[in-house]
Amino acid sequence: MRTIWIAAACGLIVAGCAKNADQVGAIYVSPILYENYTCQQLAEEAQRVSSRAAQASGVQNQKSVNDAVAMTVGLVIVWPALFFIKGNDENTAELARLKGQMDAIEQASIRKKCGIKFQHAPPSPPPVARDENSF
Repeated sequence: MRTIWIAAACGLIVAGCAKNADQVGAIYVSPILYENYTCQQLAEEAQRVSSRAAQASGVQNQKSVNDAVAMTVGLVIVWPALFFIKGNDENTAELARLKGQMDAIEQASIRKKCGIKFQHAPPSPPPVARDENSF
C-alpha cells in the first residue's frame, strides 16, 4: 500500500513540473485578426511576436531546468525541496498564445501571398537504434 502512495505522489510531482518550451503547443488564434494587415505590417508583427516568443521560451526553459533540479534534489536528498517546483503557469500560457499568433500571422501571410519566410524548429531526430552488443 505504501508503494502505491509513493508512486502516486511521484506521478503528481512529475506532472507538476514545468514543460520545456519545445513541448508547449500553440493555442488557436484566428488569422482573421490579421486580415486587414499589409504584408509589411504582417512582417513587423511576426518579428515582434517572434521576439517575445523567444523571450518566453527562454523563461520557460529555465523554469523547466529549475523544476528538474528541485525534483532531483527533492527525491534524492531532501523532500522539502519538492515545494520549490513551480510547474506550468502564466508563462506557459503566454508562450502557447504567442505560438498561436505566429501560426495565425503565417496563415494570413500565405493568404495574402506576401512571401514572408517563417522559420520553424527542426523536427526532433529519431531515436538511435543501439546494437545489443555495443556499450
